[in-house]
Amino acid sequence: MNWDYESLRHFADSWGLVYLFVLFLAVVFFAFRPGSKKIYEEHAKIPLKEDENS
Repeated sequence: MNWDYESLRHFADSWGLVYLFVLFLAVVFFAFRPGSKKIYEEHAKIPLKEDENS
């Protein structure tokens, strides 16, 4: 198959959109997966912890 600009653009317009949508769903699922609330609450408190070296 001859991959010119138009065929690559058509491929990116169709399958690129599907790829990015699936990637978006994976990131959202990872962020809101069951059991992740405790991890994110611990990470949110990191700036408030006192420095152990001082």
